[in-house]
Amino acid sequence: MHRILYPALVFLPSLAFAQGFERPIPNAQTATAEGWFLAASIAFLLALLAVHMLVRRR
Repeated sequence: MHRILYPALVFLPSLAFAQGFERPIPNAQTATAEGWFLAASIAFLLALLAVHMLVRRR
C-alpha cells in the first residue's frame, strides 16, 4: 500500500500547478457591431432629447 501511495503523493501535486497567464488577443470590431453601436447611440441621444423636452421649464 505504501509503495503505491508515496509515489502518488510525490508526483500528483506537480499536475496541479497552474499555467502562466496568457493575455487574450482582442478581435477586430465588425461592421455589424459598429452598425448596432451607431443605432444604440442614436436611440440614446433621442431618449436624452425626449427627457430634456419633458423636464425643461419655460
